[in-house]
Amino acid sequence: MAMKAGFLEKLIGRLGKIGPEEVQNYLLRLAQEKGFLETVFNAIQEGIVVTDSSGRITYLNDAACELFGLDGEGSIGKQLDERVGGLDWNALTHSGGPVTRDLEIFYPRNRFINFYIVPLVIEPRDAAATEPDNPDQPGSAIPVTTEQVGYAIIMRDITESRRTAEKTIESERLNALTLLAAGVAHELGNPLNSLNIHLQLMERQTRKLKSKASDELQHSIEIARGEINRLDSIVTQFLRAIRPSRPQLQPENINAIVEEAVRFFSAEIEARDIVVETELRSDLPLLQLDRNQMKQAFYNVIKNSFEAMRRRGILRIRTDMDESHVRVSFIDTGGGMSAETLSHVFEPYYTTKESGTGLGLLIVRRIVREHGGELAIESTEGKGLTLTIRLPFKEQRVRMLEAGDRNPGDAETRAN
Repeated sequence: MAMKAGFLEKLIGRLGKIGPEEVQNYLLRLAQEKGFLETVFNAIQEGIVVTDSSGRITYLNDAACELFGLDGEGSIGKQLDERVGGLDWNALTHSGGPVTRDLEIFYPRNRFINFYIVPLVIEPRDAAATEPDNPDQPGSAIPVTTEQVGYAIIMRDITESRRTAEKTIESERLNALTLLAAGVAHELGNPLNSLNIHLQLMERQTRKLKSKASDELQHSIEIARGEINRLDSIVTQFLRAIRPSRPQLQPENINAIVEEAVRFFSAEIEARDIVVETELRSDLPLLQLDRNQMKQAFYNVIKNSFEAMRRRGILRIRTDMDESHVRVSFIDTGGGMSAETLSHVFEPYYTTKESGTGLGLLIVRRIVREHGGELAIESTEGKGLTLTIRLPFKEQRVRMLEAGDRNPGDAETRAN
């Protein structure tokens, strides 16, 4: 991006010819223009950063500060790649021309950002001063050299569009799995039923035998039946994960469902010597929920936490709310998850457990989404995990009217 000699360059060229009062007027005009431009740039939603040629920040707008959690005044003069950890400045500027790149940032929030970086070049003052008055006249053009003075960086938050694309891919993947599920359930269901029937016949015959061999046969039959039940459970979970039934919504107390889920694990809590601490906000509104589905979601989350902690861990369950959602947080002291594991955690059949199905959290997310909610996981390997479920209790609807709408009674903003 080349910048031609403007008002400031012309002013510098005339400094020897103007008096002190004119200088004051010029400076006042410059201050006004600067203030106006800053107002415009701060109104822009995209982040804008200007650096010098070595990457030191010379200007940044409010949106850029918000994207990176920066202090505007405190960042001026500092290296951009020092203020934004992990930014590879050389990779973004080595080409010498405009560069666009999608980046993932983790502070202050996890977002995806599109960087567009363009070099800033300016014509030197001596070249500008010798520029001909009539460049169109043949033979009057003088070659003008330019000098790179820095970079302009425009940053656009593409988190929502990227997540929408990911949801579309996930939806297509689940549609393919749904078609597969019907065939899998049918093909596996019939042989499993047949095996169960024959095991029952074998068990009856075994009971008639009174010998050590009969005891061994009975033990083998029990093992086989256990494996059949496990296969049946996997098929059932698979179907539930990708083809959940529509929730039957009723007004429910979320705290009561949490307490019921914890009571279900009371024997395991005692056996594993685990402490479960609940901090349940008492003034939460009733939520439109399918009680059994939400209980199933809580079971899966608590079960995962117990397995991660094994023995003598602490699980804290908290409920809270903001202006539109109720939050249920599960904070455990288990081994946590690495960044790589976290990126695969909702993929079907992805598991780090020896006997896991990889469907538990997929089921939880599907149930939460069926209720219009959101699921978030934060974790650091070796430092536990926090899983938060957000469920809406307020439906907000806003309608913007066209100018000249003839029915003012329609102009409402409702929050039910």
